[in-house]
Amino acid sequence: MLSINKISFSYNLLPTVKNISFTVKKGETLVVIGKSGCGKSTLLKLIFGLYDLDSGSISWNDIEVTGPKYNLIPGMPFIKHLSQDFDLMPFITVEENVGKHLSNFYPEQKQERINELLDIVEMTDYAKVKVKHLSGGQMQRVAIARVLALEPEVLLLDEPFSSIDNFLKNSLRRKFFKYLKQKNITCIVATHDSTDVMSFSDEVLVMKEGKVIKKATAVDLYNNPESLYVASLFGDVNEIPSKYLEDLFSKGNKFIYPDKLIITDYSNLKVKVISSYFNGFCYLIEASYFEGTLYFNNDNPLEIASEVYLKIKPQNN
Repeated sequence: MLSINKISFSYNLLPTVKNISFTVKKGETLVVIGKSGCGKSTLLKLIFGLYDLDSGSISWNDIEVTGPKYNLIPGMPFIKHLSQDFDLMPFITVEENVGKHLSNFYPEQKQERINELLDIVEMTDYAKVKVKHLSGGQMQRVAIARVLALEPEVLLLDEPFSSIDNFLKNSLRRKFFKYLKQKNITCIVATHDSTDVMSFSDEVLVMKEGKVIKKATAVDLYNNPESLYVASLFGDVNEIPSKYLEDLFSKGNKFIYPDKLIITDYSNLKVKVISSYFNGFCYLIEASYFEGTLYFNNDNPLEIASEVYLKIKPQNN
């Protein structure tokens, strides 16, 4: 188990990570989300041992993770960290990069291992290509394969799919996270992409201004957001006063995703259409009402300046 116990860290006396505690079981995937500057990347570097803690402790199966004060080469041998700069060698081939730290004692087994990893990241056809000739997304896939090569006990990933084309991303993620489960590798992913969170995480850690404000499953966070900040991490969200939704809510503001609103014959919530945006499976409708602007999904575009009534979609729909 990875145990993070009341850790704090400051850059130039400016607190960046503030009294954070959580645990991750062996083989689980924890996704860390939050807006830029909230401390996600710094948290991963602390877990890897790149910085010395101001206070608190980090351990993996009762082995303490220590920083540069205690290690000639920062970082722990059983933890691997993939940062956003990839750290590849540009003048050697893709397969040479992936196999760089694998033993040459059994060359056939080494090549089989390289081939397996290249298949996971869908880079088999580029095995003989020098890295300097690759695109940014291809480099990122090679970096993922290389960090998997030694089968770390704990894998730390910082925005691991940010440069990869959308048409490849879904397939790659499925293969990648399936592989982690098969190998029982503990993984922590820092990301701003809610797609990484929804499908592949065991739990989600929400950070804000250097603090953890929530740790729960993706389903619980999405269905029961406690704040506009949490809800907005999953995409567009409306904060609608309860007086417009009296049939369901008795008090306060509620956080409603666009797919939860539908057009009805009459309700307390009357809106005027501003724009319709096609997003593939439906249209995102931007509309105004007395409190400001909101968004909802609709099968078809709506005429600008037309007025409609909205209600919450029944849960069984």
